[in-house]
Amino acid sequence: MKLCHCEKRGTSDEAILKMNSIDLSTPSILIKLNYNFMRKLVLILTFTITSLTFAQNKNAKASLRVDGICMMCKERIEKAAIKTKGVKFAQWNLKTHKLNLIYDERKTILDTIKSNILAVGHDVAELKASDEAYNAVHPCCKYRDEALNETHKN
Repeated sequence: MKLCHCEKRGTSDEAILKMNSIDLSTPSILIKLNYNFMRKLVLILTFTITSLTFAQNKNAKASLRVDGICMMCKERIEKAAIKTKGVKFAQWNLKTHKLNLIYDERKTILDTIKSNILAVGHDVAELKASDEAYNAVHPCCKYRDEALNETHKN
């Protein structure tokens, strides 16, 4: 009859099972398990937060239709856009009424830029500036007045 390796050394199966099992009542093992779990958790959270941060574009581009009829309008529209925190570039074209923007999505959103332009009296796409804001613009900038629009075309 052959003896197994355990019996040759004089250890029983019970002793081997005890040596291979983890005694969770030992504080040092609990600390090690807790530490490893926390380490993995921190790595996962760091990865998630980093992914969300980089998901927003620092140089987002957008175009808006903004109403205006002269160079004073151009200056007012661009100034209102560029004063918005996060806007890096704003250029309005008098002929096409198109405002080209470059902005940081981490600092602002398009709705904020639109509301700043509306506040200085210029309509943005489907949104109309309040009558109070529109009436505050220079008399030559009354872009809603069809007769004034005709004089600016010449």
